[in-house]
Amino acid sequence: MTHKVAFITGAGRGAGRAIALRFARDGYAVAVVGRSEAPLRVVGDEIAALDRQALPIVCDVAKRDQVHAAAALAHEQLGPIDVLINNAGVSDSAPFAVMDDELWDRMLSVNLTGTYHCMRAIVPGMFERRRGRVINIASIAAKVGFAYTAAYVAAKHGVLGLTRAVAAEAAHKGVTVNAICPGWLDTGMTDRSVARIASKTGTTPGDARQALERMNPQFRLIQPEEVASIAAFLASSDADGINGQDFDIG
Repeated sequence: MTHKVAFITGAGRGAGRAIALRFARDGYAVAVVGRSEAPLRVVGDEIAALDRQALPIVCDVAKRDQVHAAAALAHEQLGPIDVLINNAGVSDSAPFAVMDDELWDRMLSVNLTGTYHCMRAIVPGMFERRRGRVINIASIAAKVGFAYTAAYVAAKHGVLGLTRAVAAEAAHKGVTVNAICPGWLDTGMTDRSVARIASKTGTTPGDARQALERMNPQFRLIQPEEVASIAAFLASSDADGINGQDFDIG
């Protein structure tokens, strides 16, 4: 395979880690981007063990200047970015009537504005080169409203809208922009949601986890590798004609 470069946010854990490892196995050099250095270095070592190049970059996607600096560093050390995967995300919940502005701002700044910052930093170069893939990891919450998660749902709906709008501009420029919309994943983020639900409702963690599993149509949590497989497909030549679409998992 010709050397290609993937820039993956939220790559230190969960689905981001699975995507980074999958792309490394598929021959990519990978910019492993996230807020915490230690897990990024672990993933970087895992990629190095596959005899592929990894570049861990500490970056808060909610900060424009950090994102643009990270994109420039990746371009300088790895080469032009062929695939951007916006996976960084946070979740929290509160009844709408008592939700504070801080929660609203945090959900939008990371989940939606962070995705915008990364696309704004990287997509213009893709347009100039007339090649590139953007894959936004949204959520089933981009399509359905869930109680007590107004800010998160609004942010993920925004990600899907952003995906479709930029895809319309990208269609004639050799670039595709698509989204993946998983249900509940078997990740640390879900573990934290389980603990939060159990604490607030008095149920057991096992019952809380089962309730989340039953919110997915297959009554199970989705494995991060399943998200990675769809991302790999969307980055492949088999997906050349797919643009502005969203793919549910679970």
